[in-house]
Amino acid sequence: MAPNLNSKDYYQILGCPRNADDATLKKAYRKLAVKWHPDKNPDSQEATENFQKVSEAYATLSDPKKRQMYDQYGEEGVKAHEAGADVPGGGGGMGGFGGFPGGGMGGGSHHMSPEEAQQFFAHAFGGGDPFGGMFGMGGMGGGPGIRFSSSMGGGGDPFGGGDPFSAFLGGGGMGGSMRGMSGSGMHGMGGMRSSAVAKQYDVIPQGTIVSLKGLVNKASLNGDRGVVKQYISQSKRYVVELEDSDETLSVKPENLLQHVHVRIHDIQSQPELNGETGTIITWCPDKGRYSIYVASLKKFVSLKPGNVVLDNGTVAKVTGVESKPELNGKWGTIKNWVKESNKYDVQLSASQIIRLKVENMIL
Repeated sequence: MAPNLNSKDYYQILGCPRNADDATLKKAYRKLAVKWHPDKNPDSQEATENFQKVSEAYATLSDPKKRQMYDQYGEEGVKAHEAGADVPGGGGGMGGFGGFPGGGMGGGSHHMSPEEAQQFFAHAFGGGDPFGGMFGMGGMGGGPGIRFSSSMGGGGDPFGGGDPFSAFLGGGGMGGSMRGMSGSGMHGMGGMRSSAVAKQYDVIPQGTIVSLKGLVNKASLNGDRGVVKQYISQSKRYVVELEDSDETLSVKPENLLQHVHVRIHDIQSQPELNGETGTIITWCPDKGRYSIYVASLKKFVSLKPGNVVLDNGTVAKVTGVESKPELNGKWGTIKNWVKESNKYDVQLSASQIIRLKVENMIL
């Protein structure tokens, strides 16, 4: 059941059946809230409104009493319940969404404001990082070809009380991908013959967690997440399996954003950020900055590539090299970061390693 953000029905908005359990509802909300989060979609009114819609829907359906009222009487029943009206079987009013005072959007209608949606989003995950939990590896589990459970134990809370943005990357310091599984013979590489395949330093590794961006023919999928399954050298496209789905897409490199761990470096105006680690959530081309979620601080920061150190093993694209413009547009694997010069050693092929400024490698 696909989410329908044009619907007024809370279940349809989240894409869940009316008999969905709490874990299913929460998982659906997390996926949609991450996709439409305002910090992931800066300057997008559509994203802000959709974020409000899914937050309002989940705020109602995650509350047992409100869900009962909604199932019996619809949105008007929930409003009456919140106002403390004597609704049959309803009990006393809760006041607003999930304990947050309700706002108004005209016509007497009671809807969540952007601020309330942000507050509820943080509250719903217990102060954790809601941008993670995609495959719930926890740094372990099987390879990308395996459907991962939502927690280390294979059940229970799909967020495990942890950091829902950082589990984006599966944790365990794997640099935003399941790189340890690459070449294991599990992913359409010809079985045992995969061990003989030469390493490609200009290809995003299998198992890397990505978001789709810039799609034209399937624009509705922009912002959805998936995992890289395979690289097709003939078409120069990646096969990506979408989150919570068996659907795969053939995608150009420019339509992928890798969600990798990074370290913040050399921020003069906010030195307290230096040394902090975070997750890349989006790239803002107009500003030339990454939007990065720093889990330890529970906040977003907008940073230039020169202040972001990508993990070793990350595959990124060369850009802005004036002395050797023929390198621009090539992809390579980051082998090492030289702190003193703030440069990377980048391997472009089995025989070519170059040294580039940090700002010359972007995802």
